[in-house]
Amino acid sequence: MSPKLNAQPWLRRGSVTAAVIALLGSTFVPAQAAPNDSAKESENSVVVSTGSTQWKYLEDGTDPAAGKPNLEAWTATDFDDSTWKSAAGSFGAKNGSLGAVGPYTPKTLLNHYLGGQTGTATPAYFFRTQFELPEGNADDFLTITGEVVYDDALVMWINGTKVAGFLDERLTGESNQEYAGASNGNPVSSSFEVPADVLVDGVNTVAISLHNDRAGSSDIYLDVPELSLNVTENIDPISRVILTPTETPDKSQYVSWMAGSASDETGAVEIREASGDNVVTVAAEFVDPVNGNPLPHFSAEIKDLKPGTKYSYRVANGSNTSEWNTFTTADTSITDFQYIYYGDAQIGLDTTWPKVVSQAQATAPDAVGSVHAGDLINTGSNENEWNNWFTGMEQSAATSNVMAAPGNHEYSGDNKLSSWKANFEYPRNNPSVETAGELAELTIGDTAAAAQYRALFEHWTTFAEETVYYTDYQGVRFITVNATRDAGFLTPDNLPTCSGADCPASKISTLWVQFQAAWMDHILENSESKWNVVTFHQPVYSASAGRNEPVLRDEWVPVFQKHNIDLVQMGHDHVYSRGYNNEDATDFAGVTDGPVYIVSNSGAKHYDLADENDNVWTQNNATQVKRGEDFTTYQVIDVAEDTLTYKSYLAEKTATSTTDLAIGEVYDSFTVTKNDSGTKWVTEAGVDIPVIEEEIDVELSVSSRCIGKNTMLNVNATNNEDSPISLQVSSEFGIKKMNNVGSGKSASAPFNAGKAPLEAGSVTVKATHGSAELTKEVSYEALSCK
Repeated sequence: MSPKLNAQPWLRRGSVTAAVIALLGSTFVPAQAAPNDSAKESENSVVVSTGSTQWKYLEDGTDPAAGKPNLEAWTATDFDDSTWKSAAGSFGAKNGSLGAVGPYTPKTLLNHYLGGQTGTATPAYFFRTQFELPEGNADDFLTITGEVVYDDALVMWINGTKVAGFLDERLTGESNQEYAGASNGNPVSSSFEVPADVLVDGVNTVAISLHNDRAGSSDIYLDVPELSLNVTENIDPISRVILTPTETPDKSQYVSWMAGSASDETGAVEIREASGDNVVTVAAEFVDPVNGNPLPHFSAEIKDLKPGTKYSYRVANGSNTSEWNTFTTADTSITDFQYIYYGDAQIGLDTTWPKVVSQAQATAPDAVGSVHAGDLINTGSNENEWNNWFTGMEQSAATSNVMAAPGNHEYSGDNKLSSWKANFEYPRNNPSVETAGELAELTIGDTAAAAQYRALFEHWTTFAEETVYYTDYQGVRFITVNATRDAGFLTPDNLPTCSGADCPASKISTLWVQFQAAWMDHILENSESKWNVVTFHQPVYSASAGRNEPVLRDEWVPVFQKHNIDLVQMGHDHVYSRGYNNEDATDFAGVTDGPVYIVSNSGAKHYDLADENDNVWTQNNATQVKRGEDFTTYQVIDVAEDTLTYKSYLAEKTATSTTDLAIGEVYDSFTVTKNDSGTKWVTEAGVDIPVIEEEIDVELSVSSRCIGKNTMLNVNATNNEDSPISLQVSSEFGIKKMNNVGSGKSASAPFNAGKAPLEAGSVTVKATHGSAELTKEVSYEALSCK
């Protein structure tokens, strides 16, 4: 999350004594005036609606403020719009005609093309309407709330003051006739709430600019279902409560949420051990509202927690509190746990998504968390979609850690990821110049190219925060990277000038991927975790037709192969695909020994698979083991000391699905087995781990001795191989391990054998050296201790 910037104070206004409102140019039934001494406050008042409001509008491609020093002059009440057309909404066009724009059909046709000709879409349209408040009434209202449906971008003013903007980041302010938006396809529905201090007694003017996103745009749409004046502050329940991991989840925890009131400026987490009653209060950080939603966000880091301990907590903004929830910290002494892996949610957030999460939680009720491979939503600036995503995750997010990667749709309408950084808190262990390896050398010197490299890397160090990170959880290093790349958000505002072939500005997209590759190489070299999994959005091996990510593949696959990453979890393609790089094939059927590459889809959007015999996998030395389309899955991964067991479950399917399995059945499964010496096998369901019979040169012996009336066994091993070996000793007195015993080195495993006498017996020693395994029984004699 981003730190507090400027919290906008909300003025509390007095109660309404009269709510007589006249709408100019529309049919509006005024509310009954309330006497000044009445104890009952007036109801909220709708001043703009689809059915009642007449709009004045300009659609001819001209600038309404042309020739005026102030480009926003047309938004003021005294602006002359008498020559503009007049009609009721909704407004729009599809390829120049009055037709459906996604699920919406406009009532009033807009002039789609400049000059009435096909080919060049009108950049912007302008709308104005007015309503009137009686003398003394403007101060009675506390907030203004509104709902708008638009394609592609929209800005709203009230009395010349901008109160809302959606997908308007591209507007430069140099002209009113500009393209804006992000090519979202169907119209987007958004809501907003702002302070009512922009209202005045008398005539109030609502002005809207509506923008196509490009000259080739095929449609345009606007509807304002409702604009309301509110006499009371809207205090909602606290929402979007979410747990996200710190770098040390065994002793600390991030908690984030969205407040229920726009006036909230402070927040806190109240926490106690689940078995105790000593409540500790942890102050939270304020995060500015985003997307025209006036509700602020809060985040807190809870420190000094105990490993493997269950805690109860709730979040609070004043007297407004959440329900009590629980979570359990990681326990580094335990290896076994479950987590859930989701592909894109994106489409069907209010239908498919909650069903998928519910099924996943039923299958893995004790999962410690979930990983999400990007495109959680369809439009990053759409608060309704974020609300739906969080509603689906409500119980899961509040009780287990969420590890999410941003996808390309998180940038839609939000290319600085303000929504992402408001909703999520993640470790700031992201890439920097210090982790850039050889790339860091490019920043050294006083050349123009070095200055550009420094500026880019400094910008990315900040930009990557909370989008590129890792956390270690009970022997697993969870790594998240950001595969989306666009020069617009990757270029700092004041990039130093540079000319020539050695300047990085011409290769920003590739450099961003390399910057993260160097970071991954760095953190994998230093990883002490037995298992390493990585999650991101766009696949290195694309599976759906027409998609390909050569830059990601060229830069990241060598890192994954070098470090033998265990799972590579991806999304984006809206199909299912799983396979391996061909260099990891073995001589055993159904067995590989390298990274597993997976693409999954957890929403209602589906694409077609690429040709089975000619696709990105076949063209780039990789093999698909499992592939399918037109269905939705979630994945449950069981982590144990020596195995990762992966199962993909069918959650929903269409009539054209490529599987006949029933909902809830396992669609795909495999197991990754790794011993302490690092030997790894990936086996398909029903396939056993290969047994390779090789001799291992190791000397083994068992000695015994008396300590008072007690006896001790000591198992000794000397490694005569030319590289390290690992051993596991099993006896009736317990099991002990001797890992990574170096060449020519000796190690021992002592056992307390109890009180004398010690009966004669044996221990079992299992030695591993690379892919070879050796099991030997070593005997010991009886010991009386007399």
